Amino acid sequence: MDEIIKQRAASWLTGNYDEETKAQVQALIATNPKELEESFYKNLEFGTGGLRGIMGVGTNRMNKYTVGMATQGLANYLKQSFPNLPEIKVAIAYDCRNNSAYFAQITAEVFSANGITVFLFEKLRPTPELSFAIRHFGCQSGVVITASHNPKEYNGYKAYWDDGAQVISPHDTNIIDEVLKITNPSMVKFDGVVTNIKRIGKEIDELYLEKVLSMGLSPEAIATHNQLRIVYTPLHGTGVVLIPEALRRKGFTNIIRVPEQDVNDGNFPTIESPNPEEGTALKMAIDKAIAAGADLVMASDPDADRVGIAIRNDKKEFILINGNQTASLLSYYLLRRWKELGKIKGEEFIVKTIVSTDLIKVLADHYGVACYNVYTGFKYIAEIIREQEGKTTFIGGGEESYGYMVGDFVRDKDAVVVCCTLAEIAAWAASQRKTMYDILLDMYVEFGFFKEKLVSITKKGKDGLEQIQQMMVKFRNEPPTSIDGSRVVLIHDYKTRETIDMITDLRHPINMREASNVLQFITQDGTIVSVRPSGTEPKIKFYFGVRTVLASKADYNRLDAELDAKFERIKTEMLG
Repeated sequence: MDEIIKQRAASWLTGNYDEETKAQVQALIATNPKELEESFYKNLEFGTGGLRGIMGVGTNRMNKYTVGMATQGLANYLKQSFPNLPEIKVAIAYDCRNNSAYFAQITAEVFSANGITVFLFEKLRPTPELSFAIRHFGCQSGVVITASHNPKEYNGYKAYWDDGAQVISPHDTNIIDEVLKITNPSMVKFDGVVTNIKRIGKEIDELYLEKVLSMGLSPEAIATHNQLRIVYTPLHGTGVVLIPEALRRKGFTNIIRVPEQDVNDGNFPTIESPNPEEGTALKMAIDKAIAAGADLVMASDPDADRVGIAIRNDKKEFILINGNQTASLLSYYLLRRWKELGKIKGEEFIVKTIVSTDLIKVLADHYGVACYNVYTGFKYIAEIIREQEGKTTFIGGGEESYGYMVGDFVRDKDAVVVCCTLAEIAAWAASQRKTMYDILLDMYVEFGFFKEKLVSITKKGKDGLEQIQQMMVKFRNEPPTSIDGSRVVLIHDYKTRETIDMITDLRHPINMREASNVLQFITQDGTIVSVRPSGTEPKIKFYFGVRTVLASKADYNRLDAELDAKFERIKTEMLG
């Protein structure tokens, strides 16, 4: 075993750690060297989603000490960044996961012990409400304790800045630098100051819901079709606190619940994974919808920032809609209604990520709205909003991984406002004697049939991380020359921030502020293959995008099957 790992583990036996922690470390040394290695081979790092890891003892685990040391480092950085403020303020929220309330309390106590005023939610709340609270109270930072959609063994720590968005460069790396200076828990101020911690709750709910409800574009359609049957499940998470109430206040009167999944439980007992990207997570809700004759199924993840949906197709069967389709439906609806209501003045914009469907860009161009393309992670979408604030108007944005925004009153993906908007789209479609499925196909006929597929390969632990890195090196050094028989004409390498024209062999700079380990291969027939290691999970992700012309709805099923077959050929070709 690496000597550094042994030294790190040994320091937890002699340092200022509680006896229970020391006993757990000793047990790992004695009986489980592999787990010991996984627990201590590195420190948890801020990625696209902040600090996230398996709960347990060790430097590479979520526990009292890694949370405390991260908070002390963040507190030190806040004092450096805002030296002239008479009062530095932070807001803290947490989700349903095991230990979330405990980690949130530790975070609050460390901040308070450093003389920082803390606004701590009294109970679990959706992540977007944390973003809202930061902005409402004029905080300099914020933290939400959540591992989003990761398995039950995980928890996480998302750090936010004063605009209500997750921290970006240079703050993310600067915070890490400060955290790395905290080499021992004795350097952490764990003894909280009660008077510096203020509990918040329902009063913020009301202000936040007021903003959510202000985003509506089709109140007449809702009034006419308020009886639409909508099944909603929070998947045991925080969405239960606000989403059913938001839908009710929006005007919908037939919200059907899944009682077993309304129960907040970090063990997620009714589902294999609390990830709305996975169809199995929506199974109970879809079964309920079939029994109730419902029109729409929606599920939010544990911290209620992402949404998965199912709609009825032309055969009245429920089908799952992926993240790109949902983002496209939202973009189409928002842009079309803004246009119809005379709200587009030529100074509006939307934002998507580089691995999300290009249909969104096609829609933006059609409606005369700017479309920004950013790296994966909502902090980059929020960065554009911040840069454009006071200059142009943000309509909405999203990414293929089931996260979306409507309006800019929060600066992170928001399942609460999105669930309300999706229900509104269903009512708007009904007002035209159509379904959401009809709207989807109408969009494909008018703007092109874009279809995407994500393939994730999990490589856990230290060995897995090395394998992922080796795969990226291979694709970079030995890129494909053709994909499914179509010549690769462009390669976008976001690590070098350079586009390679494979026909002319010319190089062109990519206008991105920072580098990211992402590769994109573009073929002559418009196929796009993107390769990217996940920033929050032990995975390497392959994003396949293809497109064709849909002349009529009658051709949809045939062309859909043809594109599926194309995906399989591409997958085999790229992954073997």
